[in-house]
Amino acid sequence: MGPTPDAVWSTSAVDPDLAFDYWRDSICDAFVQLSARPRHRGPFRGAITHHALDDVELSTVDADAQRVDRTRALIRRSQEEYLLASIQIEGCGRIGQDGRVAALAPGAMAFYDSTRPYTLDFDGAFRQLVVQVPKSAVPSGRAGSCTARALDGVGPARLVTDFFVGLAREQDAGHPAAALAPHALGLLEFALGLAADGHAEPTGAALRERVRAVIARVALDPDATADRVAAACHVSRRTLFRVLAAEGTTLTELVRHERVRRAKTLLRGGPMPVAVVADRCGFAGPAQFHRAFRAVVGTSPAAWRDRDGTERET
Repeated sequence: MGPTPDAVWSTSAVDPDLAFDYWRDSICDAFVQLSARPRHRGPFRGAITHHALDDVELSTVDADAQRVDRTRALIRRSQEEYLLASIQIEGCGRIGQDGRVAALAPGAMAFYDSTRPYTLDFDGAFRQLVVQVPKSAVPSGRAGSCTARALDGVGPARLVTDFFVGLAREQDAGHPAAALAPHALGLLEFALGLAADGHAEPTGAALRERVRAVIARVALDPDATADRVAAACHVSRRTLFRVLAAEGTTLTELVRHERVRRAKTLLRGGPMPVAVVADRCGFAGPAQFHRAFRAVVGTSPAAWRDRDGTERET
């Protein structure tokens, strides 16, 4: 059974030492079964104001930094099937689902689906409106390709975000607006179409160049994962791997070559310790650096630096 109309949850009502435990229970009551953890130590503040308009539920969330996860285990334990859309009002956040990550700045919105794992991540205090509807209320074939794709709140998408923010504001002010619920569902379907049409995955040479450019940008980060690269390219993991396979290479190989290329620049620049070069170029340690460098260049970093210096002198 869902939450009652006009429900309010607030950590101000409980002992500060119990605030986050209360918050974790509250978000499960307001939305679906979720796990959560605070991003920072110390006191935690959070509040949810909830309104139900037939199939459409509106929840304004005002809280401190946190990470929220909808895991496979939680999905197995509950049969909740909802489509949700977060509209960012203040602060920034990220929504991750289906191998994509949508960055939400104020005014932006993105969809996510309770039947598959997702993550909501907020590095600082934030305020957002969450719109929640049963999946049965929206076209079944459209939602799957539109999750974790940010609509930036300009142009046609602005009509959708303004409508829902205004609808929640009217409810907060005590002005019932149940008659608008059918329009809400229509606008959600419209926004799903915007997400699908505006984020068609690119193909061909342009996509290959994008993948290589992203890898060059993130290679020095030890966390240069397939999920991160795919998200930065605005494609799915499957599309990323398809592009790499067509090129006859792998993500690991491209990242390794880029790190070695950067390492050669640092080695050429002066007597920097090999361990420092390894760290700055994203390697887990000198041993991994030595293996990768030898695999790409055919010799050790120290030997290459000595040889390169000799060649430049001559």
